Amino acid sequence: QAQFVESGGGLVQPGGSLRLSCAASGFRLPSYAIGWFRQAPGKEREGVSGISGNGGSTYYADSVKGRFTISRDNAKNTVYLQMNNLQPEDTGLYYCATAVFGISSMISADDSWGQGTQVTVSS
Repeated sequence: QAQFVESGGGLVQPGGSLRLSCAASGFRLPSYAIGWFRQAPGKEREGVSGISGNGGSTYYADSVKGRFTISRDNAKNTVYLQMNNLQPEDTGLYYCATAVFGISSMISADDSWGQGTQVTVSS
C-alpha cells in the first residue's frame, strides 16, 4: 500500500520560499504520477502541482504558475515542491498523493493521504 510522508513546511513571510519533500514507500514510484495538494482552513482540498512518472510532464494550478516548481528523484523515492514568492493565500496543509492530471486539472488517483505538512505564510 502506498504511503507518503510529507515534510519541509513551516512559517514564512510573504515573498519567502520553502521546499517540500514527499517520501514515498510501499510502491514503485516511477510507475506513478504524483501530485501535491493543499487544503486551507474552511476550504476544499485542491490540486497544486503534479508530475508524471518519468518527470516529463507537469501540471500547475494557475495560482502557482511561475512560483512553484515540482521535481522528482525516483532513485530516492522522493518528490519535491519548490515554492518561491509565497503569499498568504498559499497557507494550508500540503499533501502528496498519486495523481491524475491533464492540461487544466488534477485529482487524486486513489484518495490515500499522509499527514501532510503545514505551510503558513504570514508577516
